[in-house]
Amino acid sequence: MSNIYPEMITSLPEIEIGLPGLRGWLLQGLNSQLVLFEIEPIGRMPEHSHTAQWGIVLEGEMKLSIAGETRIYRRGDRYFIPEGIKHSAEFLTKVYVIDFFADPNRYQVKDKE
Repeated sequence: MSNIYPEMITSLPEIEIGLPGLRGWLLQGLNSQLVLFEIEPIGRMPEHSHTAQWGIVLEGEMKLSIAGETRIYRRGDRYFIPEGIKHSAEFLTKVYVIDFFADPNRYQVKDKE
């Protein structure tokens, strides 16, 4: 599966994430952020929490645990993680997701190389 995002998306600012196999392109709002992610099957992201997050899987398969409840998410599946709720993810295949964060500072723009 090659990158499904067209150049109008991949020309957006890329976020600073610091994990190999994880890329995201940022749409910045005054009170929120929307990130279009491309995630290799990098394994498990540790449990963490932050402000509210809503997302949808565009392609691929991931295991998402929200407040101790785990299920597999595939293309078209949506999820909502309320503010402060612990969650973790495991990427079983290459995954493309769109995530909306109720925080304008969740991610910073990656420095140009």
